[in-house]
Amino acid sequence: MSAPSVAAPKKTVKKAVKVAGRRRLGDRLLRAYTWLIIAWLFLPIAVMIVFGFNDTQSKSNVTWQGFTLKWWGRLDEYPQLMEAVTNSLWIAVLSTLIVTVIGTLMGLALGRYRFRGQGATNLVLFAAIASPELVMGASLLSLFISVGVKTGFATVVIAHVLFSLSFVAITVRARVVGLDPSVEEAARDLGASTWVTFWRVTFPMILPGVVSGALLAFALSVDDFVITQFTSGATQTFPLWIWGATRIGVPPQVNILGTLIFAVGVVIAVVNTVSSRSRRRT
Repeated sequence: MSAPSVAAPKKTVKKAVKVAGRRRLGDRLLRAYTWLIIAWLFLPIAVMIVFGFNDTQSKSNVTWQGFTLKWWGRLDEYPQLMEAVTNSLWIAVLSTLIVTVIGTLMGLALGRYRFRGQGATNLVLFAAIASPELVMGASLLSLFISVGVKTGFATVVIAHVLFSLSFVAITVRARVVGLDPSVEEAARDLGASTWVTFWRVTFPMILPGVVSGALLAFALSVDDFVITQFTSGATQTFPLWIWGATRIGVPPQVNILGTLIFAVGVVIAVVNTVSSRSRRRT
């Protein structure tokens, strides 16, 4: 009787060891796969950064010819490029400010209240995200032409507000849905007014969603090409300038400006992550 009773635990232990070994192997493969995907996604960015230091002697900047820092001090060689970058940043800032305010209010309404037409509103928001940029750009151009509005800087800002509004509203809505209403009720029970409750309780809780939506809107605005191409008129943005320069050769200054924009985005993302962790600890 003793031999079988000893053999059974041994089999159980061996089986547990095999299962644990398979789990560790699966975790390692998943981790390696994840890092492989991340490396694949960052490879074009790495190439862009490296070729900002390329000592090219021609208009084409696709072959490595040596290391140099001279292009970093010659960003002003292309005034139209700097003007295009300035336009892109101003359009992104203005559209982000507008869409953050409107999108936050829409997210609050959609996440907290039930009203007639809410389902249709959600459908329109998701349809705006799912629809091709070509359709939205062509429709906006037709709208501006039909009402007699001259395309330019203002129409680009309007277009960017319209296509990024859905992203902000949905991001804030997801944050509002997860809020604990008892916290706001406790603030009102303690004598806080509706306005004070919003600014001191509700807004700090939805702030991560608001910031995430704003950063997403800013990135979409700086990056957009298709809708901007339809609605820009004579206004040049950074993506439009690069598209026009590809026919004669993209200078290294484009890589440098792209590197700077990417670095600023990384810094903002890191600061947002650190501040979010600090708020959660608090």
